[in-house]
Amino acid sequence: MSENQDSVDSFQDSKAAYVLSNVAEVVERILTFIPTKSLLRIASVCRLWRNCARRVLRTQQQLAWVSACGPSTSEVHALCGKLTEEVEKVFLLPKTVLAMVDCEAFNGQPYSSRQSKAKKSRHSPDTVGELNLLFPKGCDIMGIATPGIVLTPSGSCSSPPQEHQEGEAGYAIMFPNTEGVHIKPFHFCKKTISSTALKEAGLVDNPELRVVLMFVYEAYKPGGARFINQVLEPLAKSKALIAGGLVESFFSPPRHCCSQGAYGVVGLALSGPKVQGASVLLDQDVGSAKAAEATIRRLKAAKIPEKNTLGFMFACVGRGQNYYNNQTNVEADAFHKVFPNTPLFGLFGNGEIGCDRIIKDDYTLCDTDTDSLQHEYTTVMTLVHLG
Repeated sequence: MSENQDSVDSFQDSKAAYVLSNVAEVVERILTFIPTKSLLRIASVCRLWRNCARRVLRTQQQLAWVSACGPSTSEVHALCGKLTEEVEKVFLLPKTVLAMVDCEAFNGQPYSSRQSKAKKSRHSPDTVGELNLLFPKGCDIMGIATPGIVLTPSGSCSSPPQEHQEGEAGYAIMFPNTEGVHIKPFHFCKKTISSTALKEAGLVDNPELRVVLMFVYEAYKPGGARFINQVLEPLAKSKALIAGGLVESFFSPPRHCCSQGAYGVVGLALSGPKVQGASVLLDQDVGSAKAAEATIRRLKAAKIPEKNTLGFMFACVGRGQNYYNNQTNVEADAFHKVFPNTPLFGLFGNGEIGCDRIIKDDYTLCDTDTDSLQHEYTTVMTLVHLG
């Protein structure tokens, strides 16, 4: 009986081996259930598996993200620790990563005297190097440190977003290589900005430019205001959606052209026929949950698809809980009420960049000038659709 059973098992094993070695449809179907990092390792087994893995990777064009909040139990920021665990489970090959962390924890400034000994500086080459090692070679990583964080918890697009004006928090959005979408990082300081550099970055003379996410650091330094105008002036004349804010610093890519403490700007230029965007400005008159929801609801006019769409919230540090009579999470909740299946990310910063604008197909809803792109005590709420 055991000999017969052994022969049956051997036959079944050989049959399974034949299928997995020769039937591409079966192999490809199985590989769709395997996270990307494991898929890349599996691709080295044989030519069939490599070809199947490549086809699977081409179909995995959904946006993904990892977020974290709460004090870290290690010497690295909570986001870095969470990424180490979660990146193994991601079903896409990241081409561009936008990461944001709170500057207080990342720069090692203690929240209180009780915690001061436990909080070491996390803005170190080791931390940045570990972050780079988590993603494939050739992946563009943009890392921002800012006073406050807006995030959607990892796992589901429908999870309620959270505003973190204090405490340790961060997120990393992973963008795949998507047909019809081109994402190009840029970085300028006073030494490198020029009309030629702006053109090479795709920010001017680029008819396919749709959305620009930009983050100015050290803007309060002498000459910072003039620098911002130098960046915004050509962008204001374009038909692209411009949104972002004034942040504390950036930690990736590495700083080569300017010295520590110098002002500059980093960001992402999103081009291509499949990119759509819309933004509204919650100005200083918007001071209640009802008014916030009514303003955000105007984004519905853009009729942007839900799939592969992100929400971005760029708010002033003077808004949030204090602005809404000690009510927490007002603007994030209002966004979630209007767009329950769209994840929301963003920051609390020292100034906001943006305006009311819709970018769809070949038209722009409204034009603007440089001055109307810069604000204080406001929130810029933005939708970005990628393919």
